[in-house]
Amino acid sequence: MGDFSTYFTMKESDAIDYSATQLDIFDQAAELACTEIGDGNLNFVFRVWDQKSGKSIIVKQAGPVARISSDIAVSTDRNRIESEILAIQYELAPGSVPQIYKFDSVMNCCVMEDLSDHVIMRKALMEHKQFPLFADHITTFLVSTLLLTSDVVMNHKEKKDLVKRFINQDLCEITEDLVYTEPFYDCSRNDVFGLTRAFAEEHIWNDKALLLETAKLKFEFMTHAQSLIHGDLHTGSIFVKEDSTKIFDPEFAFYGPAGYDIGNVIANLIFAYINAEMTMGAGPVKDKHIAWLLETIQSVIDLFQDKWNKLWDEKAADRVARFQGFKSFYLDNVLKDTAAVAGLEMIRRTLGLAHVKDVTSIADESRRAQAEKFCLIVGKRFIMEREQLTTGAKYLEILKAGVQHV
Repeated sequence: MGDFSTYFTMKESDAIDYSATQLDIFDQAAELACTEIGDGNLNFVFRVWDQKSGKSIIVKQAGPVARISSDIAVSTDRNRIESEILAIQYELAPGSVPQIYKFDSVMNCCVMEDLSDHVIMRKALMEHKQFPLFADHITTFLVSTLLLTSDVVMNHKEKKDLVKRFINQDLCEITEDLVYTEPFYDCSRNDVFGLTRAFAEEHIWNDKALLLETAKLKFEFMTHAQSLIHGDLHTGSIFVKEDSTKIFDPEFAFYGPAGYDIGNVIANLIFAYINAEMTMGAGPVKDKHIAWLLETIQSVIDLFQDKWNKLWDEKAADRVARFQGFKSFYLDNVLKDTAAVAGLEMIRRTLGLAHVKDVTSIADESRRAQAEKFCLIVGKRFIMEREQLTTGAKYLEILKAGVQHV
């Protein structure tokens, strides 16, 4: 029997022992098995199940360094943050996140609902599957978690207490470096595809007007404690099936700009779009999938606004938030941040340390280069034209122009 009174990094056998001795979930006669399924950049994720009953759980442990690079040391407190955030989101947006069963502050692990009947959305989109309910599901989650944790709705003192509770220095530093800083110069830690380098140097690294805008955006990210954001809401952090969408992995959560989460969703749908453009053969199957992706991108922007306005009218508690014109002013700023973050995400996933398989899996090097140039062109336009990107249709105009350009 293992000793779990002092932190250590678990292996599969340890996760089995932990589940049998530290949890009250499985029967004493259970025959437990385990596999480590984590493929992310930071954590160890174990699926533990009873071979008799089929009952299963996920045990997620935070390691002391990032799996993506041993040079990135991160606080194991991120697992506490993730557990508490999921509990809050479970209340605000029922059915949108996995249920948390336990958080262990010694082993820095959380135990949660197993969603093995779902699939990772990025993988499903790369297999060109479609989820017609996704736009409705994700916009309900976004509006509920972002607006209901803001000063518009919350008691201001209670909200400030949450700001303190979810200060997330190490993970925010990763975002500040990998999203807002390193992709915008020839950083030694960047991983730049050879056929893209010259284009990046000309259109990104040497564009002083763009660099100025990214500086503004970085300081807004660091200082704008607007909503309790997920902080890393890409398609690798979303489980889907035909009638269900589950958001997980909010270890980057903190109080930041609401548009950060929305922009990440949009950018990662666009990665799926350019993957389909570059890998699918011409014909009705491709046409149908492309049409669904574009419709979904447009719907996320437009449905978000509709639901936001409705929930604002129902829940806005601060007296001044109901002054004529303030709702539109506030939402316009959220939408501006959304466009900017979508652009930042597209550029950083192309030039930075952490890429997306939607693009890197494109086997034809010339077509991968086309896809990366598309991401840089479109991402740059999103940042520079963010004040005009107020409808889903405007996003589609830029995407269609970007495809034609490359």
